[in-house]
Amino acid sequence: MREKIKKIWPEIELIKDDVIKEKTYQCWEYAIENSPLEPEDLEEIPFSLLIDNCNISFMNHKRTAVQLSIEIAKIMENNFKDDVKINWDYLISGAILIDVGKLIEYEKVDGKLSTSKQGKLLRHPFSGVSIADRFGLPAEIQHIIAYHSKEGDLGKRTIESIIVHHADFVSFEPFKDETRLKV
Repeated sequence: MREKIKKIWPEIELIKDDVIKEKTYQCWEYAIENSPLEPEDLEEIPFSLLIDNCNISFMNHKRTAVQLSIEIAKIMENNFKDDVKINWDYLISGAILIDVGKLIEYEKVDGKLSTSKQGKLLRHPFSGVSIADRFGLPAEIQHIIAYHSKEGDLGKRTIESIIVHHADFVSFEPFKDETRLKV
């Protein structure tokens, strides 16, 4: 399983702290083992069941959100110097894990992907935090997972969480017809 995860998530190797890196792998292993999906499915399934006829794959969206998070953080550090302190391991692990709970949200019925009962009761930010907590990831990473989505709009976000939240929405909003102006 580890080799399959390394193939779909080469970005995990960007995490310098070996403990955080290992726990990030363990979260993905657990989610896949408890999902009806295989790692290869993540390259094919739509990244959201909320968008009709979504052609963007789960991994395409995820990689984009992680890459955007990294680039935004680089630009912020470059431009704001010492006024911005970014924990890169928290940022990268958090960005990689924000949608890990979606694997628990899904079920396959007659070969068709849909939202499971658990997914209807607990959206992926909650199940994602549960998975991250199971493996002892720091609260700062759990915070990024919990606050990346609309559920986090009522609270304050860390700098890493702000970056990941916006990177995630930049790679989500353009595909929602009701939010995009077409000219």
